[in-house]
Amino acid sequence: MTTLTDLNSLDRGAFTATLGHLFEHSPWVAEETWPLRPFLSVAQLHGELCATLRGAARERQLALVRAHPDLAGRLAQQNQLTAESTREQASAGLNHLTTAELAGFQELNAAYVEGFGFPFIICARLSNKSAILAAMQTRITHAAEVEFATALGEIEKIARLRLNDLLQSVS
Repeated sequence: MTTLTDLNSLDRGAFTATLGHLFEHSPWVAEETWPLRPFLSVAQLHGELCATLRGAARERQLALVRAHPDLAGRLAQQNQLTAESTREQASAGLNHLTTAELAGFQELNAAYVEGFGFPFIICARLSNKSAILAAMQTRITHAAEVEFATALGEIEKIARLRLNDLLQSVS
């Protein structure tokens, strides 16, 4: 089990390797947060990671958003998601969709990406397939800036849950 004390004692490379998965294919968030050690709580660590994300250039944030897979998308169908994304999508029941549900997700994913230029992001572990579909249908009508901000917020929730998993903690 990894502890906060363990994380605080890691060198930059090990810290990045340990926490790099928290933000999908974007280990730079952990790497750039490392100098802020020591972290006094899990909440502080998560807050600093999120501050690093929020302080990044828009292009870098957009790359992080675009690094997320479509929900129930092609990568999921081909078993090419990260282990974390696979578990998260399964927790919402996205690995057991009917043909009609899958078609609905694919149609909304395509429309969302066409409209916003990035995939729909929601913390699947805090939802279920019907709630996700409803959110997609609602959020597709939002302004791009609202959706971008919402995506970053959802990414922060995902990262917190992944951090809790790593530390086996809910603090």
